[in-house]
Amino acid sequence: MDDRDLKLQQRRARRRRNELITKCVISLLVLVVVILVVVLVKDAIMPRLAGRKSAAPKTDILSVLDGKNKAEQDKAATGGVSGDVADVIAQADRMAAMYDYVGAMNFLKGMPGYSGSQAMQDAVTRYEASRASCSAYPLDQITHVFFHTMIRDTSKAFDGDQNEGGYNQVMTTMSEFEGIMQSMYEKGYVMVSLHDMCKVNADGTVSRGEILLPPGKTPFVLSQDDVSYYHYMDGDGFAQKLIVDENGKVKNTYIEDDGSVSVGDYDMVPWIDTFVEEHPDFSYHGHKGIIALTGYEGVLGYRTDEVYRTKEAGRVTEYQQKFFNEHPDFDEAAWQKEVDEATAVAAAMRAEGWEFASHTWGHISPQAKGIDGTKTDTERWLNNVATVVGDTDVIIFASGADIGDWQPYTSDNEFFSYLKGKGFNIYCNVDSSKNWVQFGDTFMRQGRRNLDGYRMYYNPDMLSDLFDVNAVWDSSRTTPVPQM
Repeated sequence: MDDRDLKLQQRRARRRRNELITKCVISLLVLVVVILVVVLVKDAIMPRLAGRKSAAPKTDILSVLDGKNKAEQDKAATGGVSGDVADVIAQADRMAAMYDYVGAMNFLKGMPGYSGSQAMQDAVTRYEASRASCSAYPLDQITHVFFHTMIRDTSKAFDGDQNEGGYNQVMTTMSEFEGIMQSMYEKGYVMVSLHDMCKVNADGTVSRGEILLPPGKTPFVLSQDDVSYYHYMDGDGFAQKLIVDENGKVKNTYIEDDGSVSVGDYDMVPWIDTFVEEHPDFSYHGHKGIIALTGYEGVLGYRTDEVYRTKEAGRVTEYQQKFFNEHPDFDEAAWQKEVDEATAVAAAMRAEGWEFASHTWGHISPQAKGIDGTKTDTERWLNNVATVVGDTDVIIFASGADIGDWQPYTSDNEFFSYLKGKGFNIYCNVDSSKNWVQFGDTFMRQGRRNLDGYRMYYNPDMLSDLFDVNAVWDSSRTTPVPQM
């Protein structure tokens, strides 16, 4: 190639390079213009979009990659199962932990992605195997234990005043209660409902239920009497009332010495709720205890009885008059507020698996009161308590009373005929036996064991199937415990 041809090729190369540079510059200028236009448009329309409730989801490549990475992380943390599926299985696992295997299986099978999820199908297989290991527990061997309101501060309950003897006899301290429940849990006890034990049919007859549990588990019924936080208990180391806190949880309030109010697990209901959150296998199908309520001073720590509204002469007690003296502005509006708050607490408790029972309105013995007195008392309970906590078909007699002897109730028993006509199908008394259950054609009865100072002090051997009294006994009690 001569010099002329070489120079010609060099000129052509320079021309192509210059053309390429020109194109790049033009493309860059176009890109800058586009970006400026986008920014101007964004500034113009975003203020108008800001007021909308929602915006289009972010779809840039970084967000897609972030979502993909999060999904991969969820899978790695749950054994290869995506986060959404893992959450669904966790919900079903909790149901299965409470022995509701059928509910857990139906829950998963009802999920839209069940047919394509091996993880969900494997979970159902596990539940089926667990259910197959269960057997029906003999209903007549189920024990029923009960408490009264728990003592939070023993220095105030056992301080030598006129109420100490009664507290020492029939109350249980929080530390004792915690020890008893922990022992029963470790022994394999599981809370069941009275309505698990029997089924009330449409025609009013009552038939046996069925409780299916795996080996090593023992059902028991739990109840608590007089959760009204009566006036006489003020300042004696008991909780003030039950509330629904800012998290939607049922808790107690407690008035400290300086007048401040603490919130916590100071009685049976919130303590059990917290325990079951950590130990779901302590609850059968989510069921907890039965709260047996009187009504004459209200319920759950609220002054809901009609006498706080009417202040009817002849019905206001000494304690209630003291309350009115201390709260002179307690009028009908204040009473309605108490009713509304108590109703909200009761609804929250029911949602958490608690049930309610009549303890009679006035803490009466029906046979001692007579049939007319029992009718008056029952109407007051239905009008002042059931309207707050909801209907129930359970009556737990006060003071160990009953409406008959150990023979089955018959229609000749006027108390039974009346109470059955008012919708009561399940009847509980107090019995020191390990278990006592009676089925009739139209009722079920069960005896209850008192786990209090009296029983622990005088009959510790009768409680050995549940716990070791020496291990839970609160040394702050004064001894000997007064005789009944």
